[in-house]
Amino acid sequence: MIVQPAGAPGLERTGRRPRAAGPVTVFAEDGPAAVTRHAHPAWKLVLCASGHVEIDGRGRAPGVLVPPQLPHTAATTGPYTAVFLDPWQISRPYAPLPLDERTTRRLLAADPPDLAAALGGPAVLDPRLAHALDHLAHAARLEDLAAEVGLSAHRLRALARSAVGIPLARLRQWARLRVAVTALADVPPADAAHLAGLADQPHLTRLSRDLLGRTPRSLVRVPPARR
Repeated sequence: MIVQPAGAPGLERTGRRPRAAGPVTVFAEDGPAAVTRHAHPAWKLVLCASGHVEIDGRGRAPGVLVPPQLPHTAATTGPYTAVFLDPWQISRPYAPLPLDERTTRRLLAADPPDLAAALGGPAVLDPRLAHALDHLAHAARLEDLAAEVGLSAHRLRALARSAVGIPLARLRQWARLRVAVTALADVPPADAAHLAGLADQPHLTRLSRDLLGRTPRSLVRVPPARR
């Protein structure tokens, strides 16, 4: 499995080193996969290079766009790419959208930064909120982050809920999980959790199951634990 940075030329590729950058995170596997019931505060675009994807055991299609905060299971019958985009990157109704083969192939050939535009374009954010969202993963306290942009924590939370529709605390969990999963390529899970600002390895595991339907170890090849 890989995590590609925004700006990588196209989605159909192979590789193993996890990386992430910007609002786009990409996972790919060269075989079928299934995830348990979960809900993530991001748009998920599942694109099958062959075979199909099922959401909640129905709706077979070559690809699907899953909206934020939708509890669901997912399974693919062959190689696939899953692209996660921050919720404000797509301004369209929050409903699952199956994709036909032509659309799926077109998106697989696209650069990650082009995906949001192809799927409806990003929402316009208050610049104070945009700054806060960019720094969520490494903010020790939301109060300090709000102060940076001249807002109270209550006002920043209200702004996020109004503009994005998702609690700021949930978005921070997602941002930290992305940091942790990226770090797993180089460090053991306990260290990845620490780097992401999470309490410990069990916290990382719970968060990964809740938001991705998988354990951290199933996402990437991780180094053995230190003795």
